[in-house]
Amino acid sequence: MRRRSLVFFPALGGLAGCLRPGRQRLNVFHWSSYIATETLPRFERENGVPVRLATYESNEEMLARVLSGNSGWDVVFPSNYFIGPMRELGLLARLEHARLSRLGDLEPRFQRPAWDAGLEFCVPLYWGSSGILANPRLAPMPQRYADLWELRYARRITMLDDPPEVYGAALKKLRLPLNAHGPEQLRQAHAEALRQKPLLRADLNAEARDLMAAGELAACQTWATTAQQAISAAPHLRFVYPEEGFALYADCGVVLRESKRKELAQAFLNYLLRADVAAEVASATYTATAVRTARTRLPAEVLAMETLFPPEETLARGEWFEPLPPQSQRLRDRLWTELKSA
Repeated sequence: MRRRSLVFFPALGGLAGCLRPGRQRLNVFHWSSYIATETLPRFERENGVPVRLATYESNEEMLARVLSGNSGWDVVFPSNYFIGPMRELGLLARLEHARLSRLGDLEPRFQRPAWDAGLEFCVPLYWGSSGILANPRLAPMPQRYADLWELRYARRITMLDDPPEVYGAALKKLRLPLNAHGPEQLRQAHAEALRQKPLLRADLNAEARDLMAAGELAACQTWATTAQQAISAAPHLRFVYPEEGFALYADCGVVLRESKRKELAQAFLNYLLRADVAAEVASATYTATAVRTARTRLPAEVLAMETLFPPEETLARGEWFEPLPPQSQRLRDRLWTELKSA
């Protein structure tokens, strides 16, 4: 999922001088939206260890950077449907639960997730969904993904620059499962995406948030976190969970098998599970936290944001992204290339 922009940060804090070079610095590769102002400086102060941070904008970019097994990163944050493939590629270290004392503080739905039932390789930390952000001042409110195929939205809508999301929306429009992966189903979704393309302004991620807030778009497919950031800037905007259904994802902390600082890396994951830390990140970045104990620390106005925390009857329409079989993944990659060049 392309959700962020690539940014590099130097090691934070002045603690590196008292440490042996290359031995105690923690190297974190992360989605940028999940970092609050004090997230890293506090960890550095409490542990006497500097953190080197870089951020990425897609799972695919992250995977390309760590695939060699010699990337230099200790902790990364793949989405749930990348956990299985990364495990099969031998990229992930097995976690030591004795070092993760706060796993029991996760919401029940994340304590035995389908993608890693024993939490052997990942710690779910953040979750979200995709849907439609709309401007009711510019056009009637869409209720379904199918509405984004209507001529009234021509050149005033964007879709995400993300193949699972775009083809997922097309599959839901066709009333097919989000993770349908048969060749005929994928080609049906591709045909729908091709039919919609002349109506689009562009395929955009974070940029759509700013266009929506500025009143330049009538609607866009986006992630709930991005939508809430836009709504906070322009309160008249509304987020819609499509009637046909929508995608759910969780971004999870993992320790790379290549890491030479596995104990420190797991201490960092346990730190991110701390209620005050998780609540601070959720409040600062408008991201739904997977940490149950953080909920009581969230401001009332954040808890009330149904964009981030929809009622259970709404969540029941959501489907978790799953990894595709290799043959289906190759087909979808090829179709996506064709769609982008059409």
